[in-house]
Amino acid sequence: MNEKNFSYRLTTLRMQKNVSAREMSLAIGQNPGYINNIENGKALPSMSNFFLICEYLEITPKEFFEFENKAPHKLDLLITYLKGLSDIQMDSLLNIAKELSRKEH
Repeated sequence: MNEKNFSYRLTTLRMQKNVSAREMSLAIGQNPGYINNIENGKALPSMSNFFLICEYLEITPKEFFEFENKAPHKLDLLITYLKGLSDIQMDSLLNIAKELSRKEH
């Protein structure tokens, strides 16, 4: 992981939440340009601010660094729904997921 990946991930997750960098900065108690500076690679957050960022984004620090998980909120919601499905329903969805995965590559 490098600073560029960190900045890109933060930007992506913030945009999924549909908030501005300024709005997010103020919401976590920082100056209006704080998140913008991180996203532009000019700074990195302290550990305590990183935890505030994750809390604001409603994700865990682990989820932040799971770069292959493009949309942590959607995955969490999907898992919640999957837990209520029958074995047959889950098999059907597994087949659909496999097929969709093949089409993307």
